Amino acid sequence: MVKKTLLYLFLTLSVLHADAYDRFCVDCHRDLPTSLQEMFKHYLLVYGGEKNMKAGIKHYLKYPTKGISVMSDLFISNYGIKNKTTLSEDELEKAIDIYWNKFKVFEKLK
Repeated sequence: MVKKTLLYLFLTLSVLHADAYDRFCVDCHRDLPTSLQEMFKHYLLVYGGEKNMKAGIKHYLKYPTKGISVMSDLFISNYGIKNKTTLSEDELEKAIDIYWNKFKVFEKLK
């Protein structure tokens, strides 16, 4: 019983201390057929660089519409448009920064 309680406590604390990217982005996108890395490529093709991409993602997450989504019409018709984010401004910026740093390709090209 004590082991189960400690395990539950550990898992609960792990979730609470996970960053916004892991808690919100990864968890929500887990069931979609397109990975976050593939979506990153779409964003990069549309926005071209870090500053524009981060601004585009932030705007979309705050005001999601079909017209500004980088995903295909087929993807949107099958999975819809996401709901408006409930993240605070700080959490949103941190999650986007983590997303950028995780998948950016510029420093990996040599």
